[in-house]
Amino acid sequence: MANAISANRAELIAIANSVASEKMIDKAIVIEAMEDAIQRAARARYGAENDIRAKLDPDSGDLRLWRVVEVVEVVEDYFKQVDLKQGQKLKKDAVVGDFIVDPLPAIDLGRIDAQSAKQVIFQKVRDAERERQHEEYKDRVGEIITGVVKSVEFGHVVVNLGRAEGVIRRDQQIPREVVRVGDRIRSVVLNVRRENRGPQIFLSRAHPEFMKKLFAQEVPEIYDGVITIMAAARDPGSRAKIGVISRDGSIDPVGACVGMKGSRVQAVVQEMQGEKIDIIPWSEDTATFVVNALQPAQVARVVIDEEEERIEVVVPDDQLSLAIGRRGQNVRLASQLTGKAIDIMTEADASEKRQKEFVARSELFQNELDVDETLSQLLVAEGFGELEEVAYVEIDELAAIEGFDEELAGELQNRALEALERREQAAREERTNLGVEDALADIPHLTEAMLVTLGKAGIKTLDDLADLATDELVQKKRIDQRRRKTDSNSDDKGGILAAYGLSDEQGNEIIMAARAHWFEEEA
Repeated sequence: MANAISANRAELIAIANSVASEKMIDKAIVIEAMEDAIQRAARARYGAENDIRAKLDPDSGDLRLWRVVEVVEVVEDYFKQVDLKQGQKLKKDAVVGDFIVDPLPAIDLGRIDAQSAKQVIFQKVRDAERERQHEEYKDRVGEIITGVVKSVEFGHVVVNLGRAEGVIRRDQQIPREVVRVGDRIRSVVLNVRRENRGPQIFLSRAHPEFMKKLFAQEVPEIYDGVITIMAAARDPGSRAKIGVISRDGSIDPVGACVGMKGSRVQAVVQEMQGEKIDIIPWSEDTATFVVNALQPAQVARVVIDEEEERIEVVVPDDQLSLAIGRRGQNVRLASQLTGKAIDIMTEADASEKRQKEFVARSELFQNELDVDETLSQLLVAEGFGELEEVAYVEIDELAAIEGFDEELAGELQNRALEALERREQAAREERTNLGVEDALADIPHLTEAMLVTLGKAGIKTLDDLADLATDELVQKKRIDQRRRKTDSNSDDKGGILAAYGLSDEQGNEIIMAARAHWFEEEA
């Protein structure tokens, strides 16, 4: 019997060593799982209400089993408590409040108990293995990893990475690429997430980061940090653009990425299934970078609207189709590369647009300032476009216009101020008719026009405004890069006051001012 027990003990340790080695997890975790399984089996044998502990020696395989009981004056739980008299039988110097270890005889695991123990150990080991996989791969996000295609399920590619499995979802694959079971495949680790079924490792071959990492492998200057890829955009399987810059003036970043006779870029193109890559010199100057990004098209002029984060690019008539590209591909990639919405127009379109703006601004000044057409056109020609610009500009700047003097400049400013007051009064009346509280007018940064916009959106009281988040109030509208305009069908239509160009800081101030009365009431 002793020999059988020894053999059993040796077998337990052998199993623990084998599982720890095979699953590449700490042996202590396997021993702990075995102890937990034995504890559960012992509770099933001696009663689940008992506080039973087990300890397995990781070297010798010796198993100790005991029950923990508390010494109390009045016993309420006969399974976990004993009175002082009974406690002193177990331990001579026991006092009330002590926890006493009551040794139990070793148990012989029956077939049912053994099956239950096996399930407990299996679950614990699987949990430990999942945790190891998560810890191993969570810090490898952004790395290129090589694996073998295990299966293709519903268009998603499952890749065996050796110690774990990853998945390349359909939208992260290169279109029209044929992948077969058993193929070796390279991809970038996009994300690692904990989920109920274990850590999910999401891979990608379509993400711009995959292209950047491929270049880092092929171009030593990028790996060493001499050349940096500042921006990248892809239309997977078709075309891509990258913006590069060199920290060393003696090294041409574009030439280094192309390589001798195109050897370096061709290696990347081959891995990306023939995807054409435009390598562009990156520039801090947005206009210069946009001109470079739209290559091979030639650009005549660039106009940047900082507030709207839009760029207007004017090209010669014969360059329009080249600048836009097939199905808008060239301008779409340039837009992704620069992070700005790009509008392409010909010289004729730009001239027509400027003419319409000129006429509209001239009519505005004619109507609001009560001046003749010549004077209004003169103001527009000098760069004035809004009443606020006329009203609040330094009077010397107005007087410096050819044909103007201080008297005329002063009169124009007074008329502009009166026109703005009329607008404010009209907005105030509309706001009142909408039922917007006067208390909202005292909040900083809010004009009467903004209050009208709020009223139309159903924000009429301090509490209504206080319930909003900052982004709901001032977040700018998201630009649809594919259409290069605001998508009216998008759920993200920006904050209620997005059109007024308020900053996040101003939005925070407005929200906090609206919430001030809450804190006053609490005080």
